[in-house]
Amino acid sequence: MSPYAVPALYAVAIWWFSTGLIILLDHLPRRTFPWSMAGGTAVLLAALYAIGTSAGDATERGAYTAFTGALLVWGWQEMSYYMGFVTGPRPEACRPGARGFEKFRAAVATSLWHELAIVLGALAVLALTWNAPQKFALWTYCVLWGMNLSARLNLFLGVRNLNAEFLPDHLSYLGCYLTKRPMNLLFPVSVSVATVVVVLLGQVALAEPITPHAMVGFTILTTLMGLATLEHWFLMLPLPAAALWNWSLPPKVAASAATVTTPVPAEPGRRDAA
Repeated sequence: MSPYAVPALYAVAIWWFSTGLIILLDHLPRRTFPWSMAGGTAVLLAALYAIGTSAGDATERGAYTAFTGALLVWGWQEMSYYMGFVTGPRPEACRPGARGFEKFRAAVATSLWHELAIVLGALAVLALTWNAPQKFALWTYCVLWGMNLSARLNLFLGVRNLNAEFLPDHLSYLGCYLTKRPMNLLFPVSVSVATVVVVLLGQVALAEPITPHAMVGFTILTTLMGLATLEHWFLMLPLPAAALWNWSLPPKVAASAATVTTPVPAEPGRRDAA
């Protein structure tokens, strides 16, 4: 087996399972959320500890630990938002008829504290890896942050597939901030820049000579960036991409997610809510 196969498969497996687990927990009854967040916070603390201890470990194990720790820190950010614990000063639907900057400002207000929490998370990972030889945790976190922000901006500007089934009922108000369109001006830029980054990371991973630690770390980063780019394409391609996580969705939602529909371009000026 190629030495690149194991880290690549590890990244795919962890990405797929962690995404599904968060979706599953977010769709449970709200009475379970405090317990989920308590467990998630314990995992967060363990992940930060793992990042700190792995920062000086320039081995293959150190690269795996750093990636996993950063992914768990990011998972806490997602859980805290989608469970409604860390959102924004105005977690509510936009004003009917709101458009342009007014709508964008309202969208920011639904998640401002979440965005600040992400920044604090980045600063924590940066502090734990400061002057350390092993920074794959920081780079992993930055990839997740950047591509998540890009995806959310594209959803706001307009995409073919809103994947609104991922929104739990208590966040249904976010539907008014999603726009259904065949294309937006940011999307080609997003996927083009992301593809360039994938290629650059891949070149580093394939370079010779390279240490086993660097090979594992950059292979994981390349795979993660590739998956994030693929997720962007899922927003536009007529594919039931949400079916990848059917196991984590309630039965009725999973059934609709598995259905392929041909996207219909939105009417000019029309904003379809999720």
